[in-house]
Amino acid sequence: MQVERPTQFCTLDAKLLFMYFVYLLRSRANPKKLYVGYTTNLEKRLAEHNTATNGFTSGFQPWKIIYYEAYESKSLAIERERQFKRHGNVVARLKARLKV
Repeated sequence: MQVERPTQFCTLDAKLLFMYFVYLLRSRANPKKLYVGYTTNLEKRLAEHNTATNGFTSGFQPWKIIYYEAYESKSLAIERERQFKRHGNVVARLKARLKV
């Protein structure tokens, strides 16, 4: 039996393969400590936070990701990160939604 091959192939848009993530970390050592950032690689960035030797996140390791959002545009991800950092009510609403 021969399998019929499609005449057209579906291709993924290259933009969808490269996303920017805004993430919220919570310290396992001190659950009241949160950290907001953005990255293109969540797994790698979490590992960096958990092995950092200086900076804010180094003092409250280990961390876990409790929330993230994906964006196609770096500028949109940066703007969302700024909203989290500048407006406490954004984080407060998110914490309430996540029951953190």
